[in-house]
Order: sequence, then structure tokens, then C-alpha cells
Amino acid sequence: MNVADSQRLASTLERLGYIESPIIEEADVIVLNTCMVRQSAEDKALGRLSSLKPLKQKNPELILGLMGCMVGFKDQSEIRKRFPYVDVFAPPSDPKPIIDYLIEEEFIGTKPAYTSENEATVWEPGSITLPASQQNNAVSAFVPVVYGCSHACAYCIIPYKRGVERSRDPQEILDHVHSLAGQGVKEITLLGQIVDRYGLDMPDYPTLGGLLEQVHEVPGIERIRFLTSHPNWMTDELLKTVSRLPKVMNHIEVPAQAGNDQVLAAMRRGYTDEAYRRLIDRIRTLIPGVSIGTDIIVGFPGETAEQFEDTVKQLTDLRLDVVHLARYSPRTGTLSERTMPDDVSDEEKWRRFRVIETLQEGIAADLHAPLLGKTCQVLFEEKKKSRWLGRTEHMDLVYVDSDQDLTGKILPVKINWTGPWTMIGELEN
Repeated sequence: MNVADSQRLASTLERLGYIESPIIEEADVIVLNTCMVRQSAEDKALGRLSSLKPLKQKNPELILGLMGCMVGFKDQSEIRKRFPYVDVFAPPSDPKPIIDYLIEEEFIGTKPAYTSENEATVWEPGSITLPASQQNNAVSAFVPVVYGCSHACAYCIIPYKRGVERSRDPQEILDHVHSLAGQGVKEITLLGQIVDRYGLDMPDYPTLGGLLEQVHEVPGIERIRFLTSHPNWMTDELLKTVSRLPKVMNHIEVPAQAGNDQVLAAMRRGYTDEAYRRLIDRIRTLIPGVSIGTDIIVGFPGETAEQFEDTVKQLTDLRLDVVHLARYSPRTGTLSERTMPDDVSDEEKWRRFRVIETLQEGIAADLHAPLLGKTCQVLFEEKKKSRWLGRTEHMDLVYVDSDQDLTGKILPVKINWTGPWTMIGELEN
């Protein structure tokens, strides 16, 4: 979501006449877009913000902006007091305060950015031009469809920082997708904290399945994905839509977070281990050949060694394709931080992390092994060192050697080597 927010701001800045500065010290405007999902992300943002302070002191005319989760939607007086050297603050997914500030600066003659000719296009609904630095590699792009979240898991700061759930206007979404397709984008990912809930807050909007139907008709877009789903809101209608539409990739991200019912209840997830297992069975029944990714948090407050083993058993039994793994860290202001002691040691969190990491390495290797000698359709994104990197419809990473420019091409690749995290192949003639 932050990538999409940054692209939107960069696009608007370019419409105002700004160009990207390759050297940060030479920039007229610097905007730090922040994430607070994990403590490490917040620490990194704070460190970067501190490193920018000397630039502002050296050049008072430098405009320094802060946006994203660190700003949030609520009262900004505290953060403004904390960072007095920051000129402008903007909440998540809303760059307008930054743009308004820059336009105001232009009106008083301090910044040569704004002209009346481009005023009308600054906030043209749905239209977005990828930043110039990304246009030559415009293969994949993110398209937000749901802003905010109203679910409030015990460990999550998102509802407090990104506000309540708000579905985006479907026509604006389609305009956005058409705009990206016109720039050569081949694959889009529809985004939401609980993307399955798209349209539920607006009676006249389609469901996510209905939105996928409309996006599927956009010429030039060849692959469509969506994330992240929630077990309670994934419907048969959505799953059948995925199975029926050829452009929608057969890969589902549906986080479990834990495999023990007591831990799930403490997390405020709203389902049980058995319910999650039934959902995985239903996904596999309705979408043959589907790949499934999950999220797991280890070391949640109160999680015993025995409860952790329930998560290990869940993953052992389900044999999912991808596991996004995290060690619990308390986020200030969340229910778990306020009411639950962080009582699992860091050493034990790391032990549990490595147990699942090792387990999933073996599962992923086993799942990839049957692809040896098979042909997969791969969308190529970029060249890394001497090899081209692409992804299958199941999000598997594939490397190939080629002297051609493969950017944005979907080509058949014969797999010659498989590992748990990547595969190597050769282009078929």
C-alpha cells in the first residue's frame, strides 16, 4: 500500500513540474513515507527522519514532508511538536496536504513548480502516471481498492493509523487501471487491508468478485492479483470468479497468523484452526491447482510452546506454498500492547521462527520438485546481474539467461532446476 501511495504522490509531483533528484542532498522536496506495522519499520523511519534534519538545518528552503502511518489520521499536534523541522504532514493514502503546501509555496513565490495549466490535472480522478524513473520497467503495479481497516486485530496498528475501512469508487479504480495499462503495465495487484471486503461499505458498489470482472476487461492487462484476504470474508462467489477468469492468477494470500484457537482468540482474528483448515480445503476444491500463501506470527503474548506446536501441525498438514513469517513485536496503542505482557523471550521467538522457516523450506522444495522439466508461463520483471527474473502465475520466482530484453514479456520457460525459494529455467524456442 505504501508503494502505491508513493507512486501517487510522485505522479502528482511530476504533474506540478517536479523531477526526481538522483541525489537526495540536491532535492528541493523530500517526503518520507512511513510504515509502522512492525517496530523495525518504525525504527528505520525514525532513523531516516533524524538523518534528514541536518539537511534541513543546512538548507532552510528545503521542504521536508512526512506521510503515512507515523502521521496517522488523528490529532497531529504531538508529532508536529516532536518533529518541528518537518514542514508538512500527510496521513496515509492522502498526499493532498503535501500538494496543497507546495502550491501555496508557489503562490508566495518560493518554489518554481506550479502553473495554472497543470492545476486541473493534479487531482484528476483515477488517472495516475508512473514516476518517470519507473516507466521503462512498468511491468507490475499496485492499485488500492480499500483504504483503512475496521477489523482491529489485537496486534495491529493499521486501523488506528489508516482510519476506518473505505472502498474506492469503482470507476476511479477502472480509470486507474486503464491509465496503467496505457503505460505498458502488464500485471496489477488490487490492494486492501481486507481486500475481500471491497464494496461492503457502499451498497451501490460491486463486490470484489464483481470488480475483478470489470478489471478483467481492461485491454493490455494480462495478469490480475489481489491481497490481502481474511478467512472470514473470502466467499465462494469470489473463489469461483478467480477460477473462471483467465487473467486472475490462481494464487491466494489468506493469513492464518496462528494454528491454536486460544492464540487466535487473543489475537481477535475471529475464526478457529478448524475453520481455517476448512477454508483451505474449499479454496483448493473451487480453484484446482491453486497456490496459497499465509502469514504467521510467532511469540504472540501468552503463546506457550504447546500452542506453538499447533501452528507447526497446521502448516505440516496443510502444506501451503508460501509462509510470510514474523516474530511478534508490540505496537504502541494496540490492544495487545496495552493489555498483554510481551512474555515470550526474544530467544524463544527466534527459535520458533527458525522451526517454521526450516519446515517451510522443506515443504516448498517438495512442492517445486514436480515442476522440474515442466514448462511454466513466466512474466519477466527485470534483469538482476546476469539473469532475468520473472514470476509464474503462482508467484514462484524464476531466473533465466537471455541476451534479449524480456521486460514485460510472458514467455514459456522450461524449468531445469528447482529449489525451495527460486527456480532456474530456459526459454523455449
